[in-house]
Amino acid sequence: MVGVLVRLKLRVLRNSLHGRQIAGMVVGGLFGLLGAAFTIGIAVFPVPQARITVDLLTSVYAVWAAGWILAPIATGGGDDTLRPEHFALLPIPRRRLAIGLLAASFVGVTALISLLAFFGLFAYGLRLGAGAAFVGLVFTVLQLAFVVLLYRVVIAALGALLTSRKGKELGIVLVALTGLSGVLVNYAINSLGPAIVNGRLPGFVNVVHVLPSGWGTLAVHAAGDGAWGTVGGLFVAMLAVLAVLVAAWGALLARQVSTPSFQGASRTRTKSADRRTRRGLLPQTPVGAVARKELHTWWRDARRRVALLSTLLIGVVVTVVPTLSGGKSVLLPYFGVAVVVFACLQAGNLYGLDGSALWHTLVVPGATRADVRGRQLAWLVLVTPIALVLTAALPGPLGRAWAYPWLFGLLPALLGAGAGLLMLQSVFLAFPLPDQRRNGSPWSSGGRPGCTRVLLMFATMLLLVVGALPVLALCVAGALADLPVLQWLGVPAGIATGIGLAWWWGTIAQRRLATHGPELLATVGKER
Repeated sequence: MVGVLVRLKLRVLRNSLHGRQIAGMVVGGLFGLLGAAFTIGIAVFPVPQARITVDLLTSVYAVWAAGWILAPIATGGGDDTLRPEHFALLPIPRRRLAIGLLAASFVGVTALISLLAFFGLFAYGLRLGAGAAFVGLVFTVLQLAFVVLLYRVVIAALGALLTSRKGKELGIVLVALTGLSGVLVNYAINSLGPAIVNGRLPGFVNVVHVLPSGWGTLAVHAAGDGAWGTVGGLFVAMLAVLAVLVAAWGALLARQVSTPSFQGASRTRTKSADRRTRRGLLPQTPVGAVARKELHTWWRDARRRVALLSTLLIGVVVTVVPTLSGGKSVLLPYFGVAVVVFACLQAGNLYGLDGSALWHTLVVPGATRADVRGRQLAWLVLVTPIALVLTAALPGPLGRAWAYPWLFGLLPALLGAGAGLLMLQSVFLAFPLPDQRRNGSPWSSGGRPGCTRVLLMFATMLLLVVGALPVLALCVAGALADLPVLQWLGVPAGIATGIGLAWWWGTIAQRRLATHGPELLATVGKER
């Protein structure tokens, strides 16, 4: 079964890689190789004190382990080339299926690059002797198995929680805590290196030594010192951790295969609540109806909740991390603007999220306009309040009151540009996602390489910059000429720019949907 599933994954990967996927894989692989080379460099570079190499390697390997978890959360996807649901009706014992899918998880560019990074243990062992090199080679394999299993268990557990209506709140809390660990990762990369070298952070070093990601380095170091009892203890402890992870993965796999993820809509709402919704601020028009439906979908669909959560987490990491890392709060006043940018990037596949349900819109004459405008309105209702509150509340207390004209000009411009841009992405760059009634994980991205999504996100950022240019031009001119009035003129300019871009790009998306709707349906309705 292991060989069959490994060959199946290789065949699927070979037949699904075309154009953008190959380019994304190559670029992601190059960045990964740089990280692996950096890790091996730490292992082979001689330093006066052996403690420095041990402390740095355990810290770097903790970052690699965290990356296996944080990357799928940040991109809303992961490796789901082979999903357990595909084998639910086959007479395959759950244990054999779990072992086969686990073996297939080691096939891919990410696992290969991680293996190269963990070869730093073998390289470090070569400096200490043949016995230490052998221990490093053994723990290279064990460390790779640990990060792959950890990724599978964590993502499967979070997916199970997020697709359960009863466990929704707990799932969101767990995802938030997992994502916020990126603060520690960024802090370790940017600020802790010199402190670790100088021995000024014994507490942090003790923590990364205790984590399983650092046991390989400790075992190699112990082998070099001849402490074979310590090596044996670490080896047994790693095997025990792997056994626990395998058992957890098997249990989650059985649940994922046997438990339907589509549980229907909640029936706890009362008629009075429905009447209050109908009397809300949304207009009683087709556009308002679409917007109301979208708002309900954003709350109820696990994948959309993941997208919203990822937006806030990435914004926190980008803006709050430098402050927590001991630096100045340079980006923190712009947290509201960052939320708008990342909310647009994370929501740019609305029709892919809907899948074959798009045909409901296409069969109704003239419904494309209401659909596009309603989705834009719903996105604005979701994003604008939190972005506005953050923009109004942060700069003043942080001593950046001078930034208010910049922010209040950029915010409406980016909101309008984002509302138009997410629809352009949804009609021009749509891609299919797994059917949530057959697949229980909201992290599934249809097998599309995550690096490709990141590249498209960066390309999208360029259009957002274009939307901000009028405001930036007025603010820069006002700053250079020392004319605050000119800077405040950026606010009406931003409002006008935002309205214009939302309408213009939304119109382009509407026309594309009307003229190429069947092709879009064929794309997003593919069986995944």
